[in-house]
Amino acid sequence: MGELVLIRHGETEWSMTGRHTSYTDLPLTAHGEEQARSLAPLLASRHISCVLTSPMQRARDTAKLAGLDHTKVDPGLREWDYGGYEGVTTRDILRERPGWDLWTDGVIPGPEGHPGESPQQIGERADRVLARAEAAFANGDGGDVVLVAHAHFLRVLTARRLGLPPADGALFQLATGTVSRLGSEHGRHVLTSWNRQP
Repeated sequence: MGELVLIRHGETEWSMTGRHTSYTDLPLTAHGEEQARSLAPLLASRHISCVLTSPMQRARDTAKLAGLDHTKVDPGLREWDYGGYEGVTTRDILRERPGWDLWTDGVIPGPEGHPGESPQQIGERADRVLARAEAAFANGDGGDVVLVAHAHFLRVLTARRLGLPPADGALFQLATGTVSRLGSEHGRHVLTSWNRQP
C-alpha cells in the first residue's frame, strides 16, 4: 500500500501575514505559485493513485502547478472554519482573549453560514476524510493517496491518523508549499516525512 501524502497549499497574502484564512478564497501569491511548481520534482517519482483537493482556489492551483492531474475536489478538505476569527491574526486575538489557544479553545461564531468549528468537529471531519482515503487505497492500484489542503486541517488529520486527539495537531507545524508523508511500520501509522520543501 502507498503512503498518504499531504500537501499544504502555497503562500497567499494572508498566510504571509499570519491572518487566519478558511472560507476566504484567496489566490496564491507569485511566491506561492513558485512554491507549488517546486513541489513537482518531489512528486514526480511517486506512484499516485488518487489526488483529493480542498475546494479552495489556493489548494486547487497548488495541485495543478505541482503537476498533479486527475484531481477530485473533496469538500471535507476545506480549512478549519475560523468563524469570527477569519482574517484576524493570533496576535490580535490574544489582545482580546489573553491565553487563547485555537487547539483547545476553538473560535467564536462568524457571519451567517460560518459558525466556526471546534477542535472536536475538525477531528470528526478529518476522520471522515481519512475514511475516504482508506477507500481510495482499497480501490486503488497500490499507489499513494495525495491530499492537497490547508495547515490546521492537515495538522488535525495527521494527529487523527496517528491515533492522537485533534488538539495534538498543535504538535505538527506545517509551512506553506510543503510535502509530508504518513506511512506505516509494523502495522502502525507513522510519520515518514514532514514539512519537506524542495
